[in-house]
Amino acid sequence: MIRLFPLIFIILWSSAFITTKPIVDNSSPFAALCFRFFLVSFGFFLFAIYKKNKIITSKKNLFNSVISGILFHGIYLGGVFFSISKGLPAGIAALIVTLQPILTNCLAGPLLNEKVTWRQWVGVLLGFFGAILVLGFDIGSNLPTIGVIATFISLISVTAATLWQKKITNNLPLPVSNMYQAIGGFLFHALIILLFEKPFIDFTSTFIIAISHQIILVSFGAFSILMYLLNKGSASKTVTLFFLVPPTSAIMAWIFLNEYLSTIDIFGFGIATLGVYIATRQKN
Repeated sequence: MIRLFPLIFIILWSSAFITTKPIVDNSSPFAALCFRFFLVSFGFFLFAIYKKNKIITSKKNLFNSVISGILFHGIYLGGVFFSISKGLPAGIAALIVTLQPILTNCLAGPLLNEKVTWRQWVGVLLGFFGAILVLGFDIGSNLPTIGVIATFISLISVTAATLWQKKITNNLPLPVSNMYQAIGGFLFHALIILLFEKPFIDFTSTFIIAISHQIILVSFGAFSILMYLLNKGSASKTVTLFFLVPPTSAIMAWIFLNEYLSTIDIFGFGIATLGVYIATRQKN
């Protein structure tokens, strides 16, 4: 079963971009995320109690987990939800944020003492060239500028979160660590609501199905798999999985959301995916 974790992760992580659209069509983005991570944190709390894990931890472990949660669940997901709520296609959002492996591998050198090769720099150029092809001259016309900016903020945040999660060391059980991370996400979105958003949620059947998918299959499933893979392997090896997310998300968006992709978009997706693969592939 563990051998299937990478494949399961790719499918579940990609599907999250698709179910975001019906969620933000029926709620404000940060209200939906606040609601989601309140339930997720409570769910991990109950699971930790069931597993008889020790909930109380040191201030250092608590701080590290909450910061990780703010980066992963707060800024990263907040940027994605906000961008899609502003009209950015799910496939484009997936492409931008999953340039993450390129940034992770470049920054892993100075931050995690990993060697950065010429291949990784070639991957950087190809990845961003592919993204430019997809974005093209549509920013400000077909693509909302604020949505693109929000998604690039998400890209920076998820890269920082991956490096942070790999760099920190704690002995927290996975359910307890995930609980504190979910609490960090909940607190972040609650603060955004308090300061900036007029929250609303319309509990339609579509919203309930979509948010249930993200809570159960993404937050409990995909995110737990990601934390497991990061804890068991290197940061650079784990993020290699992300290069399959953009095409998977684009195909799902085409099937379920009727999102149109032009020939140049498809070419750009291919170039960006090739760039991420070159930057993250393991040397034989």
